Amino acid sequence: VQLQASGGGLVQAGDSLRLSCAASGRTFSRYAMGWFRQAPGKEREFVAAITWSGSSTYSADSLKGRFTISRDNAENTVYLQKNSLKPEDTAVYYCAAWSGGISSKVDYWGKGTLVTVSS
Repeated sequence: VQLQASGGGLVQAGDSLRLSCAASGRTFSRYAMGWFRQAPGKEREFVAAITWSGSSTYSADSLKGRFTISRDNAENTVYLQKNSLKPEDTAVYYCAAWSGGISSKVDYWGKGTLVTVSS
């Protein structure tokens, strides 16, 4: 599975932004998908994940209510809708795929997309 994230850019605090991650391969629907982010000088952290069927989603506690993950298996794409953006949301966002459970090791990483939130 190859993952390509897009949708990053420069936005202002309070804006919304939707990231997309397009996956290649015919087995996309078998993978749980998710997003991580890495801010300057910080470690990569979990943002959100969604099961292969889309029936369950998980989000970092600090981001619940602002970030929503979804997927379209027909389009081989996973999305991250981000609302009420804050300067501390500035980071490179990476999409990820798991062949096993979300608590297991990530199997595939996409190249990141940079989101910069100005105050």
